[in-house]
Amino acid sequence: MSFHALTKRSKSDKSRQNKDGKHAPDLQRSGGQTAKGDIVKHGGDLSLAIERFGGSKDNWLDLSTGINPHAYPIPGELAAKTWTSLPSRVAEEQLVSAARRCYQVPDHLDLVAAPGTQILLSLLPLILPDGPSALATPTYPSHKAVWERSGRTPVELSSVYAQPADAKIVILVNPNNPDGQLIDVKSLLEIARTLTERGGYLVLDESFADTVPGASILPHVGEENVIVLRSFGKFYGLAGLRLGFLAGPPAITGVVSSHLESWSVSGPALEIGAKALRDTEWREATIRTLADEMADLTIALSENHLSVFGGTPLYALAGLRNAKVLHEALARRHIWTRVFDYAPTWIRLGLPGGPENLQRLSDALSEAMKEV
Repeated sequence: MSFHALTKRSKSDKSRQNKDGKHAPDLQRSGGQTAKGDIVKHGGDLSLAIERFGGSKDNWLDLSTGINPHAYPIPGELAAKTWTSLPSRVAEEQLVSAARRCYQVPDHLDLVAAPGTQILLSLLPLILPDGPSALATPTYPSHKAVWERSGRTPVELSSVYAQPADAKIVILVNPNNPDGQLIDVKSLLEIARTLTERGGYLVLDESFADTVPGASILPHVGEENVIVLRSFGKFYGLAGLRLGFLAGPPAITGVVSSHLESWSVSGPALEIGAKALRDTEWREATIRTLADEMADLTIALSENHLSVFGGTPLYALAGLRNAKVLHEALARRHIWTRVFDYAPTWIRLGLPGGPENLQRLSDALSEAMKEV
């Protein structure tokens, strides 16, 4: 597979070189602005469902996101100063230290905390080396959108193993969203080594890796140019906290940190995040709970003639001839799911969050399938 030709930018738009001759990221690139009509649509905005199908937030079962329905318990003893004082450097260091241990980040890589992974992935096209980029699709749409807005439209790969011969940047989501495809660590390292030899980078979005022990590349990274994004809110069920991390070489993380500037992560996020990331007992118990509940969801979907062919322990991807009809039939029963314009036979359902909600979904599916 070959790359499409990319528009050649002016010399002033080229990446600088540092004193060692290595790439020094340049944040002066333009193209990061988004027209109002170009905003990427995401799942999880229940207000859209309520606007169209009525009801209130309390009587909807929102299965449109891949967020853990069993959120980490917010500490009740959060001091008032956590809310009224500026976030401290010590608190940030404690958070990063906890995240390093939890994600098994090697000593030679740095780790940056940010208010969610979304802002981190939007910075990457601005700071990574010039050259052709590639993205394995279908996947989380923001990856393609942020690169296109920066004038660096990536080639879309139908297979993660069909790497273009001149790729400098390859973006993979692992496990992938929405199909849950998982790439083994050995293959990822081989891709990373090839890109490193070209002066490029492998970018890995591991937002759902917490649910799949052994999936992360981080403990195995050596001299390869690898950048890893980790989401806190999905596995810990606290998406509204807005917390995410980027692990990578110091030359990259230093520029990311300077762009985020001071106090980018709130005091409550620093404190709650550090506590949660240190709680290995909760983490291990939650991984088991999610696996058990996904097994129950898969059975319920199968009993209602839905074939599950992908997903992770946080969401199931099922198929039927007209997924949108089922999606709307469930919405009329105030159950919100996710469908995809590029795949009209796909429907994604997050975990209901317990036996009562699972039974509600099963009953609604039994009725809704009669309308499909």
